Amino acid sequence: MRTEIQSGPKRESPLNKFSSRCGIYRRFFKRPLDLVLSLCAIIFLSPVFLVIAILVRLNLGSPVIFKQKRPGLNEKIFTLYKFRTMTDARDENGELMPDEDRLTGFGKFLRSTSLDELPELFNILKGDMSLVGPRPLLVQYLPLYNDHQKRRHEVKPGLSGLAQVNGRNVISWEEKFKFDVQYVDNISFIGDLMIIFQTLKKAIMREGINSEIAATMDVFTGSVEERVKT
Repeated sequence: MRTEIQSGPKRESPLNKFSSRCGIYRRFFKRPLDLVLSLCAIIFLSPVFLVIAILVRLNLGSPVIFKQKRPGLNEKIFTLYKFRTMTDARDENGELMPDEDRLTGFGKFLRSTSLDELPELFNILKGDMSLVGPRPLLVQYLPLYNDHQKRRHEVKPGLSGLAQVNGRNVISWEEKFKFDVQYVDNISFIGDLMIIFQTLKKAIMREGINSEIAATMDVFTGSVEERVKT
């Protein structure tokens, strides 16, 4: 006689439940949260926008807003907005001088406090960006990413991200990309809130900008592994 063992009701793994909740937040609640918080921030910070715009105009002239094409979700190109921090100084051949030579003292202050990034709130309002996510980098970096690094474009770029609260410009590109992909794989409401609060704290305390190169990032020339192969 063959006896059959009756199995009880299948229990869902706590990890699966957590992943499911994260997926729900990502699909249905992250965008509304971005809309509400970015709109409130724009309204609340409107006097700050005005003061910075006037100071940029007095220090650097027009335009006040710097616009640049950046890759977003699924590498779709959008126009990023920032407060201008550099002059248009050119060398004797008419070429723009290096960033560090064009960055003004006032521009360094804006960058070190992240105030230059406030106009990105309008990118969030438009839907180009999110409050939290991997930072939008230069278009010319796209061909340099390896398959793992490309995963940073599986989500919308953010005003701040996991890499920014774990070293910002004083960590290597490889470390930044690892944090970016770690965020992509672990998006959650609590995680986003923690990153937002840590970002505010670090901006106020000016943490992660203590090196000489903090105001201007090194150029990304490809991952170390890929350079070794070639």
